[in-house]
Amino acid sequence: MRTPNASATLRSRIEWIDTDAAGIYHNSTVTRLVESAEASLARERSLDGYFPVAPRVRFEADFEAPLFFGQEVITTVTVTELGRSSMVFAFEVWGEEFDGAPRVRAAKGRYVTVHLDRSGPGRPQSAPWPSDWVDRLTAS
Repeated sequence: MRTPNASATLRSRIEWIDTDAAGIYHNSTVTRLVESAEASLARERSLDGYFPVAPRVRFEADFEAPLFFGQEVITTVTVTELGRSSMVFAFEVWGEEFDGAPRVRAAKGRYVTVHLDRSGPGRPQSAPWPSDWVDRLTAS
């Protein structure tokens, strides 16, 4: 299998809906930020129809620092492994300088997606990634 060469970086902001009453982000916000960056990668690489056929089968995160309402955030996802029917992503979520505090990594982790064939009846089964997607994920 060819080496993946795909990543995306997304700039966003912690919104009120992402926080508790004290204005500190919920851990689940990391999943939303990471999935937004992953969606950006899918758009940039023209992986049309990616999300309905690529569920997450594993997700792990290390939460290292809080993020706050209004804080700017940089999220990066990188494809680190591209198998026959699975793909491994690494991610980092960084909180930019805020209220006098320096830039800090808020979370890091990895997750795995699996390509599903949903064309037949019954339960979807894992299937090889489409060759054009592999080409787009390994292109320079």
